[in-house]
Amino acid sequence: MKTENELILHIYESSQMGIEAINNLLNELKNKENKIKKILEDELKEYEKFYKSSEKLLKKEKIELKEKGKMAKMMAKIGIKKEVLSDNSDSKIAQMLTQGLTMGVTQIAAKIDSYKDVISKNHMELAKNYKKFQENSIEKLKSYL
Repeated sequence: MKTENELILHIYESSQMGIEAINNLLNELKNKENKIKKILEDELKEYEKFYKSSEKLLKKEKIELKEKGKMAKMMAKIGIKKEVLSDNSDSKIAQMLTQGLTMGVTQIAAKIDSYKDVISKNHMELAKNYKKFQENSIEKLKSYL
């Protein structure tokens, strides 16, 4: 696999995980009055855009795409359900999301730095936009902490 495709594959897998997590979270909050739902819905739309963009680039390069394993999906779903059952406050949800996003920012920043000299301008722009999206999401969630 070409180096630049490794970065795009990371965005693909990370955004796939974000979509899965937010869908699970929104499902758990379905009959609850959380104010944070609007931010979650906006984040979901952004994750979907990055997922589709990265998927398109990878398919163009004929990279075989695999969905996350069923076990990983199930464990993530159980983890979210457990967290929401113990505390479904907006502040707890914001804290949980901020932790995940912070980890995501750290990972994509390291990958951007690693690949900065060997990838195309378009791929780098997508990666930087993805990082910026995650950073902006953290800022929006701070008002709930």
